[in-house]
Amino acid sequence: MIRAWVLLSAVLWYLPRAGWQRSALQNKKGFIYGTPEHPVKIYVKLHQNSPVLVCMDFKLAKKETVDPTYLWIGPNDKKLTGSNRINITDTGKLMVKDFLESLSGPYTCTFSYQSVQAETQEEKTIKKRYEFIMFAYREPDYSYQMAVRFTTKSCVGRYNDLLFRVLKKILDNLISDLTCHVIEPSYKCHFVKIPKHGLIHELFIAFQVNPFAPGWKAACNQSVDCEDITNQNVLQARDRIEEFFRSQAYIFYHDFNKTLPAMHFVDHSFQVVRMDSCRPGFGKNEAMHSNCASCCVVCSPGTFSPDIDVTCQTCVSIHLYGAKSCP
Repeated sequence: MIRAWVLLSAVLWYLPRAGWQRSALQNKKGFIYGTPEHPVKIYVKLHQNSPVLVCMDFKLAKKETVDPTYLWIGPNDKKLTGSNRINITDTGKLMVKDFLESLSGPYTCTFSYQSVQAETQEEKTIKKRYEFIMFAYREPDYSYQMAVRFTTKSCVGRYNDLLFRVLKKILDNLISDLTCHVIEPSYKCHFVKIPKHGLIHELFIAFQVNPFAPGWKAACNQSVDCEDITNQNVLQARDRIEEFFRSQAYIFYHDFNKTLPAMHFVDHSFQVVRMDSCRPGFGKNEAMHSNCASCCVVCSPGTFSPDIDVTCQTCVSIHLYGAKSCP
């Protein structure tokens, strides 16, 4: 980090001088009960176990039931039985292990029990139906859009381009060990009217910090939740870059023995915005998935996502979850 400060400082002092100064329905045990009135939406992180679904509503669970039976029907109207992935208990509780996109969809349970008249001992079968809809989701991939400003002596000349190239190289070196890099860099020179100082020239520099530099997959160590690692890396990259520009402000605004170079960082000009993207087959839909609005949720039937877009697109011929293309 110190080397980066020194390098940029040296470049700025080399350039022309004389300038101006300038952030559900789940109980305490993790059980999710059905509701007779409407389906219960549940969001399960990819490759994690689902919560425990209970084949009755909370009110009925507090009562005694006679001869209870439970029938679970999964996606594609298939009867569910116990397996390595599906766990169904004798009391009708369901859990799905290592959840995948293809396991998304409706899970319907029919709960049957006997109602016995105390006087006549007459039995009557009561049936209750509960519907749950489980959606696979994953965390969005983070990147950060950043913007900074530097003063310059003129909008014409080679020094502006030199500063731009040096700055990009410094930032790339600063975050390379995190397998992050700077992409889509750009700059434009503007005239800025400053109160009591007249017109000055400033470079408006923009770039994006992305966590997918060459070799990023190796950094995941075969983790199934690689976005957790890449998101943590790009967060560290963001913090390093923010600290770098904070140091620029400190260097130039706290050393009163030097005359400021014509090209220097404009204090408080650093801006950063997080940009989310979703993997193919996933997207965001706040209206449909309000309980998981920040999640990348598996695309539902009738939609698909072919790339790292943020939303799923419409395709009426798709009948499965997690589609990545439209036939």
